[in-house]
Amino acid sequence: MIEVLGLTKRYGATVAVDDLTFTVEPGRVTGFLGPNGAGKSTTMRMILGLDAPSSGRALVDGRPYRSLDRPLRVVGALLDAGVGHGGRSAYNHLASVAASNDIPRRRVDEVLETTGLSDAARRRVGGFSLGMRQRLGVACALLGDPRVLLLDEPVNGLDPDGIRWIRTLMRDLAAQGRTVFVSSHLMSEMALTADHVIVVGKGRLIVDTDMAEFVRGSSRTDVRVRSPHGAELARLLTAEGATVVTEPDGALAVVGPDFSRVGEIAAAHGLVIHELAVRQASLEEAYLEITDESVEYRGDIAGADTAADDTTRGGTVRKGPRS
Repeated sequence: MIEVLGLTKRYGATVAVDDLTFTVEPGRVTGFLGPNGAGKSTTMRMILGLDAPSSGRALVDGRPYRSLDRPLRVVGALLDAGVGHGGRSAYNHLASVAASNDIPRRRVDEVLETTGLSDAARRRVGGFSLGMRQRLGVACALLGDPRVLLLDEPVNGLDPDGIRWIRTLMRDLAAQGRTVFVSSHLMSEMALTADHVIVVGKGRLIVDTDMAEFVRGSSRTDVRVRSPHGAELARLLTAEGATVVTEPDGALAVVGPDFSRVGEIAAAHGLVIHELAVRQASLEEAYLEITDESVEYRGDIAGADTAADDTTRGGTVRKGPRS
């Protein structure tokens, strides 16, 4: 496993990572999330011994990375898909890396096949597209058949087929009992791939929990109900303290009463319901909600000041988009 213990990294007066503690366990994919500047890449670099911490420790299987005799046999990492001499072929690049860690040459052919690069093995890396470089970086990470993998933005440059491939690969590796630690800004992919999530902001830990629990805990869960008696139902629901928003298609978004209670209120007053469903927040919504105060670089969004003008407050129903 990976253990991060009180890890701190300062650059002068700037604290990039601030007393960070968490554990990445084997047998599952752990997503590492956070806004730009949150300290994710710096944390990964300290785990790999590329940056020295100001204080604290990062251990892999109970040892600092720098103490590993043949590190690629224990840890495989993709931090920068641009590494590798552009004049070398993909095969020669991997062969040189394999030789540095006493990895059998046959592994080069195996990882080229795994990553779909067999046909491009003799081509120079300098002519590779971003997606091909990304696959080569994954091949390098897999070269030592490691128990632990750290992948920073592994889907960058991949087409839809490549994204599906890397998603399946990460889940298969975790199912084999390996530790898979992956950083990404692509929330839709993390929702499909990760079992566990660690969220950081401004260098500090915000959340370390099961993915389903993280999404389920978002305050954005509501009940969607559609009825030809929408106005009357909204009045009854707000009388019970619910927050109700009328959506563009006329359905009601209800926060407060649970799914069953909304149905009971409608039934008690003889109101017909055409749709009644619980809507769970997406990973993106849960993530944006919990990291809102940790965003350092925020651009203006046109219309943002008026987006909430039509929301319901204090039991008053107004038409408007759901936030």
